[in-house]
Amino acid sequence: MTERDLPRIFVPDSESENPKDRIGETKPPLHLIPPAAEILEAVVMGLGARKYGPFNWRSAKVRATVYVAAAKRHLAQWLDGVDDDIESGVSHLAHARACLGILLDAQATGNVIDDRPPKGPASALIVQHTQNVPLAQDSRQ
Repeated sequence: MTERDLPRIFVPDSESENPKDRIGETKPPLHLIPPAAEILEAVVMGLGARKYGPFNWRSAKVRATVYVAAAKRHLAQWLDGVDDDIESGVSHLAHARACLGILLDAQATGNVIDDRPPKGPASALIVQHTQNVPLAQDSRQ
């Protein structure tokens, strides 16, 4: 989905519209990334840069499962009630974002070793069980 797919809140008339607007609205809407998430992820990326070197995954390929496992560990700890990583003091959610950001960048730059297991039934199971889940009743009624 691009910004073009979203409804426009402001629709200027053609005379007052800046020509840059038409070009700008075709590009990824980076302004929609919440600043708090971006800032906390940047803090974690800074810690990683000091520990392992900045953009180290661009110099040596990384295994996908290492980053997926790390992200899942951070998410599990957060879900279990631990907000911040013990070592860094920064949110587990920011650490998970950093893991996934590295994985996305490594994939985009051809620096990921795709060591995922053979394709399984997860997608089909999610669809199957989503269709069978009744919607919760509105408690305000």
